[in-house]
Amino acid sequence: MKNKLFFTRALSIKLQFITQLIFLALFLVLILSGRVQLWAALLLLGVMASLVVSRIYCGWLCPINTVINKVTWLKSKLGIRNLKAQKLSKPWIRFLILALFVTTFVFSMVTGRAIPALPALLAAGIILTFFFSEELWHRYLCPFGTILTLPASVARFKLTINQEKCNSCGICKKVCPAKAVDVNEKVYTIKKNDCLVCLECLTNCKNEAVSYN
Repeated sequence: MKNKLFFTRALSIKLQFITQLIFLALFLVLILSGRVQLWAALLLLGVMASLVVSRIYCGWLCPINTVINKVTWLKSKLGIRNLKAQKLSKPWIRFLILALFVTTFVFSMVTGRAIPALPALLAAGIILTFFFSEELWHRYLCPFGTILTLPASVARFKLTINQEKCNSCGICKKVCPAKAVDVNEKVYTIKKNDCLVCLECLTNCKNEAVSYN
C-alpha cells in the first residue's frame, strides 16, 4: 500500500509539473505574440470547469501560480522570511482589484488599446511573493482567484480530509499556500472555494487522509 501511495503521489507531482510548464510556455508565447485574448478564453473555460472540478485552473494551469510557487521555493532556500501584510489582507481589497481588472479589460476591448494587464499581474505576483507569503496573492490580490471562488464553492469534485484517518498533525494546514485549511477543535477541513487544488496537502499527508473526490 505504501509503495502504491508513493507511486500515486509521485505521478501526481510529475503530471502537475509537466502541465504547469506547458501552460506557462503557452502563456508566454501568447503574450509575446500579442494574442492575450486567447488566454482570456482559457480563463473562461477554467471558470466553467471550476463548477465541477474546483479551482484546478489555479493549481495546475495558472502561470502566475506556477512562477510564484518557485519564488516561494527560492525564498525557503535563501532563508528569506515573509513580511506581515495585515494592511493588505483585507477582504474588500480583492474586490477593488477585481473591479480595476475588469474595468481595464473592458476599456481595452472598447478602445482597442492593448493594455498589458496580464504581464503586469505576473510581475506583481512575483514581486509581492518575494516579500510576503503566497496567501496574500491567492486570497486577497489575484483577480482570477476572486472570480473562481464563487463557482468553486459549488464544485462537485474537491479535496477533502477523511476525519477517521486524520491524526490532526497540522501538516496540511502548514503546506497549504492559500491557507484554505481550517481547524476547529483539532478537526481539519478544506474550504473548497479557497482551495487551489495544488495537491500540497494530499502529497504531504502521511496518513492518506486527504483525497480528491
